[in-house]
Amino acid sequence: MLKKNQKLLNVLKKRIIPCLDIKDGRTVKGVNFEGLIDAGSPVELAKRYADEGADELVFLDITATIEKRKTLADLVEVIAKEINIPFTVGGGINSLEEAATLIQRGADKVSLNSSAVKRPELIQEIASQFGSQCVVVAIDTKFVNGEWKVFVSGGRIETDLKTIDWAKKVEALGAGEILLTSMNSDGTKNGFEKSILKEIVQELNIPVIASGGAGSKEHFKEVFEETNVSAALAASVFHFGEISIPDLKKYLNENKIYVRTT
Repeated sequence: MLKKNQKLLNVLKKRIIPCLDIKDGRTVKGVNFEGLIDAGSPVELAKRYADEGADELVFLDITATIEKRKTLADLVEVIAKEINIPFTVGGGINSLEEAATLIQRGADKVSLNSSAVKRPELIQEIASQFGSQCVVVAIDTKFVNGEWKVFVSGGRIETDLKTIDWAKKVEALGAGEILLTSMNSDGTKNGFEKSILKEIVQELNIPVIASGGAGSKEHFKEVFEETNVSAALAASVFHFGEISIPDLKKYLNENKIYVRTT
């Protein structure tokens, strides 16, 4: 009974997830999806985050092409041998076969974004083959003319989709999790966009990962307290040592937001 209760507690604990944007085999980071700068080796960063107690990792190939897809698959295989925590891989995954290659190489989950908007059935195909728990749908959203809209192609193209409607649809299609990035907040370090996160969490039954805007430990505390997201993702504050994962987890636990500790 004790073990069962502990397992339940772990499920309810919030997750801290570093995100590594990959371009030409290197980790990069920008502001509002622009102005990319080098942030280091993805393998070395992955090992560091795993050692520091990150719950999961997300790797996004932000300039995916067919040629780079093969490079990313090779990178996934290397990372899988180096770390012992779950990780998600995304960027340019357009078919069940491409998703299968990455999962077979060691990825625990795949992330779909533009490809899911273009062909929503892809969500169903991957979920049917590998289970919903393997399918993360990443939604890049921006507040435009009084409403939250979905953007694709690395945030460059606005769609007609309303963010809430699209989130509901991907859940119905079999997505196991949503990674929601506010383009307005991305890289600004001004805090997560809690309004849209709160609305989506209330509408869905699957976990939601908050992304975009982390700049302090307080921002993580606020997003967990005010939106009930399952996880919070960040990049530059971790990459450049502004916030350490052990310090962040200690701070959250002290504030009665329970996270897994090593």
